[in-house]
Amino acid sequence: DCGPKSIELNDAAILSSKTIIWNGPMGVFEMASFEKGTKSMMDTVVEATTKGVVTVIGGGDTATCCKVYKTEDKVTHVSTGGGASLELLEGKVLPGIAALTDA
Repeated sequence: DCGPKSIELNDAAILSSKTIIWNGPMGVFEMASFEKGTKSMMDTVVEATTKGVVTVIGGGDTATCCKVYKTEDKVTHVSTGGGASLELLEGKVLPGIAALTDA
């Protein structure tokens, strides 16, 4: 999990970004005593999304975080497969991102 200083640094990095690609929780979010970093990061990613930042959640565990925190519809794109995120990084067009960008 993350401590307060790491959370503060993560928040600053997220809020200063134009695109966020997040693949992997910050701790054992399934246990309340170890979810602070992941929950805080999710809250900040959602905040960034409301400000126009493109936010891509990739990988099964991180997608599960979206489900647990009920944020699936509060980020730009959620992929349960890390492979889709890798394809995005390779420059391939993902249909979900293209549809949201064109909307």
